[in-house]
Amino acid sequence: MTVTAPSLLDAILPHVAFDGWSDDAFGAAAEDGGISLEDARALCPRGAVDLAILFHTQGDAAMVDALKSADLSDMRFRDKVAHAVQLRLDAVNDKEAVRRGSALFALPHMAPEGSKLIWGTADAIWTALGDTSDDVNWYTKRATLSAVYGAVVLYWLGDDSVDGQATRAFIDRRIENVMQFETFKAAMAQNPLTKPFAAALGQFTSRIKAPGKPPSDLPGSWVSPR
Repeated sequence: MTVTAPSLLDAILPHVAFDGWSDDAFGAAAEDGGISLEDARALCPRGAVDLAILFHTQGDAAMVDALKSADLSDMRFRDKVAHAVQLRLDAVNDKEAVRRGSALFALPHMAPEGSKLIWGTADAIWTALGDTSDDVNWYTKRATLSAVYGAVVLYWLGDDSVDGQATRAFIDRRIENVMQFETFKAAMAQNPLTKPFAAALGQFTSRIKAPGKPPSDLPGSWVSPR
């Protein structure tokens, strides 16, 4: 049998509940998969960390697939975003693995990787919902949703309500906060007292562009004024 990274992921999950995303769990997964630790390291150079990342990205992919097959035609856009966040949680088949992953990516040296994963989830949601922004809004949408998703996951991990009803209500409240911020930005652009500031800020941020296609190694680009 050929052992792959996804099969190693399946093998490690029963051990993660006890040992976390650790070297011990990775070694046990390699043994369960019938391959040497050296061969397992060839597949996953960072060991359990690579499998924790794969676990997260597989959840993103499952969420995108669920969104593609969902009927969103009668939903307000805010409800579409909330539904996408809920689908991302529904894609998790091992809550304890997420809990252990949260602890792993909260470590100082792993925090950048954890932030990147959450950003990737937010990007996957906006892209699946058809976002076409190519300016600073590309960044603000993903930054705001990243903050929402991070808070939702922490709440969800401690939620013991029936059918996760408390988490659904929490998602709605967080999305409402985002909508209030968007309303505030629109009001600034119309208020005679703040309109000049909003216009100047808009002129400045108009030079910021979303990453090109295909994306480069840089998070975005800056267009120099002519």
